[in-house]
Amino acid sequence: MLLLLLLSFFHHRACHSSPSTQPLCHAEEGNALLQFKESLVIHRSASSDSSAYPKVASWKVDGGSGDCCSWDGVECDMDSGHVIGLDLSRSCLYGSIDSNSSLFHLVQLRRLNLADNDFNNSKIPSEIRNLSRLFDLDLSYSSFSGQIPEEVLELSKLVFLDLGLNSLKLQKPGLQDLVGALTNLEVLHLSGVEISSKVPQIMANLSSLSSLFLRDCGLMGEFPMGIFQLPNLRFLSIRYNPHLMGYLPEFHRDSHLELLLLAGTSFSSHLPESIGNLKSLKEFDVAKCYFSGVIPSSIGNLTTLNYLDLSHNSFSGKIPSTFVNLLQLTYLSLSCNNFSSGTLHWLCNLTKLTFVGLNRTNSYGEIPSCLGNLTQLTQLNLLSNELTGQIPSWIGNQTQLISLELGSNKLHGPISESIFRLPNLETLNLGENLFSGTVEFGLLKSRSLVSFQLSDNNLSVIGNNNDSAALPKFQILGLGGCNLSGEFPSFLHGQNHLEFVELGGNKIEGHIPTWFMNLGTETLWHLNLIGNLLTGFEQSVDILPWNNLRYLRLSFNKLDGALPIPPRSTIIYIVSDNRLNGEIPPAICNLTSLVILQLSNNNLSGKLPQCLGNISNSTSVLDLRNNSFSGDIPEAFSSDCALRAIDFSQNQLEGKIPKSLVNCPKLAILNIEQNKINDVFPSWLGILPKLRVLILRSNRLHGVIGKPKANFEFQRLQIVDLSGNCFLGKLPLEYFRNWSAMKTIYKERPLYMQVVSSFQLPRYGMTYHFDYSMTMTNKGVMTLYEKIQEFLTAIDLSSNRFEGGIPDALGDLKELYLLNLSKNFLTGHIPPSLSNLKGLEALDLSQNKLSGEIPVQLAQLTFLAVFNVFHNLLSGPIPRGNQFETFDSTSFDANSGLCGKPLSKKCGNGEDSLPAPKEDEGSGSPLEFGWKVVVIGYASGLVSGAILGCVMNTRKYEWQVKNYFVSWQHKGQYLKTRLRRS
Repeated sequence: MLLLLLLSFFHHRACHSSPSTQPLCHAEEGNALLQFKESLVIHRSASSDSSAYPKVASWKVDGGSGDCCSWDGVECDMDSGHVIGLDLSRSCLYGSIDSNSSLFHLVQLRRLNLADNDFNNSKIPSEIRNLSRLFDLDLSYSSFSGQIPEEVLELSKLVFLDLGLNSLKLQKPGLQDLVGALTNLEVLHLSGVEISSKVPQIMANLSSLSSLFLRDCGLMGEFPMGIFQLPNLRFLSIRYNPHLMGYLPEFHRDSHLELLLLAGTSFSSHLPESIGNLKSLKEFDVAKCYFSGVIPSSIGNLTTLNYLDLSHNSFSGKIPSTFVNLLQLTYLSLSCNNFSSGTLHWLCNLTKLTFVGLNRTNSYGEIPSCLGNLTQLTQLNLLSNELTGQIPSWIGNQTQLISLELGSNKLHGPISESIFRLPNLETLNLGENLFSGTVEFGLLKSRSLVSFQLSDNNLSVIGNNNDSAALPKFQILGLGGCNLSGEFPSFLHGQNHLEFVELGGNKIEGHIPTWFMNLGTETLWHLNLIGNLLTGFEQSVDILPWNNLRYLRLSFNKLDGALPIPPRSTIIYIVSDNRLNGEIPPAICNLTSLVILQLSNNNLSGKLPQCLGNISNSTSVLDLRNNSFSGDIPEAFSSDCALRAIDFSQNQLEGKIPKSLVNCPKLAILNIEQNKINDVFPSWLGILPKLRVLILRSNRLHGVIGKPKANFEFQRLQIVDLSGNCFLGKLPLEYFRNWSAMKTIYKERPLYMQVVSSFQLPRYGMTYHFDYSMTMTNKGVMTLYEKIQEFLTAIDLSSNRFEGGIPDALGDLKELYLLNLSKNFLTGHIPPSLSNLKGLEALDLSQNKLSGEIPVQLAQLTFLAVFNVFHNLLSGPIPRGNQFETFDSTSFDANSGLCGKPLSKKCGNGEDSLPAPKEDEGSGSPLEFGWKVVVIGYASGLVSGAILGCVMNTRKYEWQVKNYFVSWQHKGQYLKTRLRRS
């Protein structure tokens, strides 16, 4: 706003006439001004600027002040006495301006400034055309609304036009019409105006243009590069147009650019070396774009630069050493890029810095003592790096600090009490480090502190009820894993401003007290109490009392009794791994904002509520696994179902798989294993375009799988587990041919299958990553995958009644890692085509009726860690070489015709077994599975694949799911839940 006002005054033509020679104003113009004054009221809140005052209050006709040319904000022509200028900016004016306004009688006006008032959502009247002599028009930030009238295009003399920061539209006419009509423009400010179009190429013809502000206008398409080359351009802001694409040109040495703001657009490519030619540049902001490559060293030539933000891009290489030349910098943010590792010593020369944002920049080493020279620092953000050592003592002397964020590093040692006494400190984040010792809560002397985070260190926090009166009023409090024990922390008494609370990973026991439930009833939106010893709530309530709660995590406690119901506002509700019992209350279906609902690993029972369909419109994850639910799965999934993951596994559900699931086009994971479902193969699920994981293990499914009706069914399927059912007939050859995702994996995906949920609050934004999990059988034991890697592909059809041969088409699934066909009635030979599965890590064909020899080509599978053909009718020598050297005799037992190592039976041809053919070149496992790693190698040094898993009992096991990655940010910071300040 300050910049806008400065630009406004820069173009304001002041009156230089002296009172003694200037004629009196024209009576009709004075009357028009008074009528305009009378049509409005003075209201202090109508202007946002603290220096605003009602200029019209001095307008009077009695006494000696009847000359309107002497009135505050009025400018008259020194010769004619006509009113040619009216500056009522920041004048606390409130009311509507309509077509009858006397303002439009001032037809001699050349300058009109009504910025920073409140005109009550008035439309700009078409009578604006009466002011045809206008050179300057500033209606910014004054609560105008509606379409900008085409009559504005008739003001052909305009050189300054600012309509920004209103609820206006420029669509009919559009931006191209305006630019084509007003060819003399020097200043065009339309920030916040809804334009929703491309930037016209003819804008590059406005040779007089010096200032262009099009921030947050819904612009799209490619930005004309010629605009950067306009000869008089000094100020350019097109920030926060996410669909606007473009590239930076080569800049000429004669460029006058002082302000270049592109943040929040889709600009991409690299910064040109010629960026160093912008010698006048003072502010450069390309945060949250798509720039990449190395930052050119020529950026060090921008010695007038005072604001630089390159954060949230993909810049790589070293941070240029020439940054030491940017001695005028007051604001610097390089956060969240892909820089090479480096230390922070280059910062030491930049002594004018007030803001430093270097989180996630791969910085390492100790925090340099020379940074103590940055005595004007107000915000220091070094989150999520590899910094070591202790907090330097000089930080305790930085009395200007408002925000200090050192979380997610490797800092150690005690925390100096001097930090807790910094007088202006509002944000202190030291979480996720290696700090040790004791922190006494009563030592917090900074009364301004509102955000305090110590979670995930080796600290012990000590506090008592006497501390509560002296403590600051926290909004954000992170004390996870701080060795809090016993009853609920009494020092939280009186903390009625709480918004974000992390107390997980402590030893807090007993009930959540009533006094805590009465805190923050209107402010609390995040509460995490995971991993304590809590048993319930002291006060029984139908609905938890925090009216604006968005995130509630109570998992891994000892909560007993009925399921607590959070308020309607809740988006993420996780209460897994407790002792809750009884049925799900119908009130759960009132939570129509839920995105993630996880009730797994409790003792809940009864039928699933029919009203579950009420929440399927918003919910992405519905996890009810490992309870005692019974009855049918409701046919409740509505036509606009938003579910991405459904896990009803390990219950006692019966009936059929509900066909209303076809209403869930986003469904990626369906897990109904270990129930009593009595149905045929749900081939109709094949139309779901994003289904990737289908687990129906251990039910009562039966019949022949048959053929798909179309060749596009199940194309995205990567993991299918139909084991432990009663399927008959031949293996589903036609489905194997459809499973395209097992033939080619697109590597650009994220590392794990997950749901990313984001939501926005007035002052914060939060992003939550929920990782899918599952179990699969490997080598007769249950394996837990706490996270499912994006590239994992697996087929488990074991423990059914399939018969006939193994189709050669299985060899086309070249991305397959796990294949289990054991415990069926398969006959015929093992197809040599299985040797095409180069990444295969586990192959189980045991307990069938397979005959013939083991194909020698299988020895080419150099990542094969598990191979089992136990109990078949195989014969001939066992192949030699590579992974076959690592398998013991149990893999081949109960095949009377097999011979050679590792069996004791010798082969009759003098060779113990067949040699392996030459293997293809290549090294490195394409996938490392997830948790406990079993690596099997052999003496010559070839490395097998890795099968990850926690070994568990096959029927009853306890899930230890760590299914979330929380990283959060407050004023630029990151912790475990991603929280960003708007």
